[in-house]
Amino acid sequence: MSRFKKLIGDVDLTKDLTLLLFIGGLYSLSAALSNTFVNIYLWKQSGEFSDLALYNLAIVVLQPLTFILAGRWAKKIDRVIVLRIGVIFLSLFYLTVLFIGTNASNFLLLLGALLGVGYGFYWLAFNVLTFEITEPENRDFFNGFLGILTSVGGMIGPIAAGFIISRMEKFTGYSVIFGISLTLFSIAVFLSFFLKRRPADGRYLFRRILAERKNSLNWRMITNAHFFQGLREGTFIFVISVYVFISTGSELALGTYGLVNSSISFLGYYLVSRLLKKEYRKRAILIGGLLLYAAIFFIVFDVTYPKLLMYAAAIAVAYPLLLVPYISLTYDVIGRGWKAAEMRIEYIVVREIFLNAGRIVSILSFLAAVTFFQEEKSIPILLLIIGAGHSVIYFFVRKVQFQSA
Repeated sequence: MSRFKKLIGDVDLTKDLTLLLFIGGLYSLSAALSNTFVNIYLWKQSGEFSDLALYNLAIVVLQPLTFILAGRWAKKIDRVIVLRIGVIFLSLFYLTVLFIGTNASNFLLLLGALLGVGYGFYWLAFNVLTFEITEPENRDFFNGFLGILTSVGGMIGPIAAGFIISRMEKFTGYSVIFGISLTLFSIAVFLSFFLKRRPADGRYLFRRILAERKNSLNWRMITNAHFFQGLREGTFIFVISVYVFISTGSELALGTYGLVNSSISFLGYYLVSRLLKKEYRKRAILIGGLLLYAAIFFIVFDVTYPKLLMYAAAIAVAYPLLLVPYISLTYDVIGRGWKAAEMRIEYIVVREIFLNAGRIVSILSFLAAVTFFQEEKSIPILLLIIGAGHSVIYFFVRKVQFQSA
């Protein structure tokens, strides 16, 4: 036990915190197994960037709409039940993919909608539970350790999925992987029954917290930062995996890409969560954002598999530096906001609205680029523009200030 304590640091691991980490880890493993390969599954059926963009657009449009509804429900019923609903919808997505099979490209909007609704319920509940279960003293640990679990899933998932898919005929391997993901989500539902019930009451004042941006500089800066975070994520989340597949024609190569990325980020999340001091949070966000933008130059002009692997390694260093302090800072801003204890759900919802607004703008820009211009020329230019999103985050968070007690 003392060795384990030495490994994680001086952190009090409660039952609910441990369970939430397990559920987050199962989600991450399932996502690592399947999410990247869903885009390739659809790409192999369609071959059109615009179709992938429409699928991802359906996700990011339904997600914030679901967040608003899930926030209202989280005020009326148990947050753990909202989490469970999210995981059930994610399970329904994989059931639908398995049922539709090779006709999946004809149901892009349905699949995207199911995933968006699942994400909305799951992440609303997970983020609210994170806010409630963690404290400022263990928040960096939780975010860092969740990042480690995500990285472990990222190491195991893509390479295992790539190996299975490449060894089976046609689309059989995809069905196996989607089935495994369905099983993992089922286990997550089971674990959620052991979380302490967390009923909520009070009025749902979503619009009031949206308007709080006018009153709180910290809240305005954090929500602005989340818009620019989404601006990069919206397009990069699917374009890079397609680039890897196009350059190699191999799902196993895509799995190797994921293994390289996650192996390095595993170490990065561990070191950042253990070593980064609060006073260096903003500096780490700046360095992480600049590294993320610099990494684009590996792939934007001449896409080759070795360059994609270098890109994977670079962002694996950058993301822990940026995300661990950035997420912790976000929760600290919410925690010190107007009526934070009473309005924490509304704060989470508004944050996600801005994050997904950035993603929507990103994907709409991508659709315009591939519709009205040549893909070979327009996509690299677009990546250079929207890829700056994470770098811009620093210029907002640097203005976040807390008054000393």
